[in-house]
Amino acid sequence: MGSLLYKQESYTIIGVCMEVHRELGKGFSEMVYGDALEIELINNNIKYKREVKFNITYKGDLLSHFYVADFIIDNKIVLEIKAIENLTKSHVKQTLNYLAASKLKLGILANFGEDSLTYKRVVL
Repeated sequence: MGSLLYKQESYTIIGVCMEVHRELGKGFSEMVYGDALEIELINNNIKYKREVKFNITYKGDLLSHFYVADFIIDNKIVLEIKAIENLTKSHVKQTLNYLAASKLKLGILANFGEDSLTYKRVVL
């Protein structure tokens, strides 16, 4: 059995998400959790980009619509955040689409809308 992709980085990102959830609890909007995550990422010296736009092409043509990933961590992990009752397969598919568009291999889907933080590692 192989080792987890970006194991240490994932552990750190999930820890940061847990800290935000521990402090704020559930009930806020995704934007609020994103703002708090940004503070935690800065305080933990984690390189990130927020609301990163990824163009989509179809048969070589650039489409007018695009994907916007919540965070790209260290230029290698997509962090997609939700503040909903529970995660579904469609949220995993959305994260997979972000990975395909970004050419990255790992996504972390984090949900702040439950009593405890829930998350999924999504590997392309």
